Amino acid sequence: MSGNSQLPVVGMIGAGQLARMTQQSAIALGQSLRVLATGPGDPAALVCSDVRIGTPDDAAALRSFAAGCSAVTLDHEQVPQERLRALADAGVAVHPRPDALLHAQDKLVMRERLTALGLAVPEFAAVREPADVERFAAERGSPVVLKAVRGGYDGRGVWMLDAPDADLVARLLDAGTPLMVERAVPMRRELAALVARSPFGQAAAWPVVETVQERGQCVQVLAPAPGLSEDAALAAQHLALRIATELDVTGLLAVELFEGGSGELVVNELAMRPHNSGHWTIEGSRTSQFEQHLRAVLDYPLGATAPTAPAVVMANVLGAAEAPAMSTDERLHHLFARFPDAKVHLYGKAERPDRKVGHVTFLGDDMTTVRARAALAAAWLSTATWADGWSEHLGEVAARA
Repeated sequence: MSGNSQLPVVGMIGAGQLARMTQQSAIALGQSLRVLATGPGDPAALVCSDVRIGTPDDAAALRSFAAGCSAVTLDHEQVPQERLRALADAGVAVHPRPDALLHAQDKLVMRERLTALGLAVPEFAAVREPADVERFAAERGSPVVLKAVRGGYDGRGVWMLDAPDADLVARLLDAGTPLMVERAVPMRRELAALVARSPFGQAAAWPVVETVQERGQCVQVLAPAPGLSEDAALAAQHLALRIATELDVTGLLAVELFEGGSGELVVNELAMRPHNSGHWTIEGSRTSQFEQHLRAVLDYPLGATAPTAPAVVMANVLGAAEAPAMSTDERLHHLFARFPDAKVHLYGKAERPDRKVGHVTFLGDDMTTVRARAALAAAWLSTATWADGWSEHLGEVAARA
């Protein structure tokens, strides 16, 4: 429980790494975040003092959890709409509001709304039978992208199809997976525009970043996006701020974008919570996304978003195909010996292949140099192997010499 009854209590549904890092910002604000965890071993449950056990689909657990909270927000979008609406109807300040959150939960609803607003999204269609995919591909050409309308993330729930696959579509539909199909967008790279908006209507935007993807999963975030013109960056920020206003988003909004070969911006995904593309802000911005989210849901004045260095790179630490024999503690020891300026965030999660178990952040003046150092550090923490062949023993000897 909060040690000071005069301070507001923010409840966060979910207790993953996003809640864990939000707790770090809550401490600085004199608060103790309340989290709804599925168990005591969840990443945020390991560091929060106010932990309630329950699941997002349990109405009684949610009501009990929300009692006494000044605001309730989310670590993830997988909370049933009817449960959030019941909380809002009972007078709980839910941020983002259910009507807004629906656009982050349902890709088809989001595509339809953004199209109605005149914003660029990939060509799309709902899929109710395999013939819908075949018809879409015949009209717009292959390859196409098949997507689960709800629940996909980090490349899950996405299937790139060089040609329609009726058997796959039938299996997914028979399993109850709602589907949509999209035209594969020719693109130069992926960007993300992160903004925050308070119930009062104040808004703030961070520099636009490039998100580097491998096998459908983000591996690096480059802030600011290299080579992005000032006009293009402003256009992306204005686009994100417009979406936040039109959808009445409260809290954080991450807009994932495709940048076409001619610089055109196409909206891919929306997230209404702290987001992987904003982890760099912990050290790289005057106000981190986690502190800003707390400020926004409490309707505090928002913080400054200016970067703290010309180049910032966040690299995700992913579980290796085979977990190293070397302990995490020893890997940290060697990492800091080589890169004493590395900023490491570990999430308290067991290692398994491709699982996000942490991230590292580097700051500097030159993006190429900073990016190379971040990549080396993340790979070392994942595999206990230096990708450039550096030897910690020889390196330490050389450094002393």
